[in-house]
Amino acid sequence: MVGKINDRRGQIRDRVSIEERPAIVDERKRIGDWEVDTMIGTPGGAVLVTVVERTSRLARAALSPDKTAESVKKALLKVLQPLSAQVHTLTYDNGKEFALHADIAAELKAECFFAHPYHSWERGLNENTNGFIRQYLPKGSDFNTLTLEQVESIIERLNNCPRKCLEFRTPNQVFFGIDPPVALAS
Repeated sequence: MVGKINDRRGQIRDRVSIEERPAIVDERKRIGDWEVDTMIGTPGGAVLVTVVERTSRLARAALSPDKTAESVKKALLKVLQPLSAQVHTLTYDNGKEFALHADIAAELKAECFFAHPYHSWERGLNENTNGFIRQYLPKGSDFNTLTLEQVESIIERLNNCPRKCLEFRTPNQVFFGIDPPVALAS
């Protein structure tokens, strides 16, 4: 019999469903729960790996030369290892580029979870952040020509923009515990 009943080719091994993610992640009461995605420029070229912390809205991004699992893993670790003390969970979509999630989890000592297929709203903050990044890097942009300085500039703009949901503090202020400037009386 020909069919896909037992065909598991192309599926990510040891995937843990978002349903098993701790409830505290949904409460957004602690720093350290991240959503992860990749943004594609021109097909077959470099990709931008984006991560956003759920409570503070702090964004990080790294260029990956391609969308292979090994390249994406290296890019993701590059941006998160300096913050590893503030990484508890990572929530991915079901892209094959996240096939090495277990290696990432071991390196960061974090738990990894996967949203349901075709449920992008389960990582809505990351999707929204990618929309902000698209204001600077429209679809079809060639990420092969993108520099690290350009990526860092975009991310710094996002992280220094006050947000209503953060009581008009910036993601940097919330994540790093920086008090907002005090208004001087005139």
